[in-house]
Amino acid sequence: MKREQIEETSSGKEVQSASEEHSVKSATRLTARLVYEVVRRDGIEELSRPVASLVWSGLAAGILISFSVLGMAILRHALPDTPWRPIAESAGYSLGFLIVILGRMQLFTENTITTVLPLVGSPTVNNLGKVARLWSVVLVANVVGAFAAAVFIAHSGALDGAIIGIIDDISRASIMIDAPQAFVRAVPAGVLIAAIVWLLPSSGGNSFSVILTFTWLISAGEFNHVIAESVEAGFLVVTGTMYPGAALFQFFVPVLLGNVVGGTLIFALMAWGQVHHEVS
Repeated sequence: MKREQIEETSSGKEVQSASEEHSVKSATRLTARLVYEVVRRDGIEELSRPVASLVWSGLAAGILISFSVLGMAILRHALPDTPWRPIAESAGYSLGFLIVILGRMQLFTENTITTVLPLVGSPTVNNLGKVARLWSVVLVANVVGAFAAAVFIAHSGALDGAIIGIIDDISRASIMIDAPQAFVRAVPAGVLIAAIVWLLPSSGGNSFSVILTFTWLISAGEFNHVIAESVEAGFLVVTGTMYPGAALFQFFVPVLLGNVVGGTLIFALMAWGQVHHEVS
């Protein structure tokens, strides 16, 4: 059937009034091409922001993502020691992500898809430079913020000793693994964060649920997120449990690479592959 015939069939007598037509359009899901366009425009906007704005936004995200480990620790402390407790306490991991993503703060792993789509759509040296600038600024700002949060958690005295002990247990389980395992566990986390970015434009009023579900899955699946777990790595470093070099090469570098592979080389390029024949 030709396209004209399809269009004629789809606009037949099933829709009998302007109000019904509006209802149909309101119920229609965004196409992949339109989702791509929303994410691409967000990426262009982020690439044009001043460095100072990126720094402050990245610092805020690095600090506030610490509520992920705090949320998990508080829930573990409050819940009984049962087989289902790890599933329930994983909801606390979503807290930091909800604050950061809904607050429109700069989180490095979001940019593995948001700023990459404008680049793959227009692969120029200028766009590559803009992406490199944003990635480097946001990554450094996120890590500095996460480390500042780790120092506060470990040495401010604001938290109960039992909570501190639980944070230590959580951090050891996430961070003190070998580099290949850290890389493999980081790939799914990169895919899931990119999936959140891709799903938000068509989520309507369900952004909260989308973020909660996917970040809960990151924690429940014991996947690694480079910024959220930088709080935990920083905690182990400032408490003398882990050497800085080990935190850098055993955890940070392999998890960073895994998140980039998952968010960019897998999800972003697959997203581009399904729309690039439909966009100019």
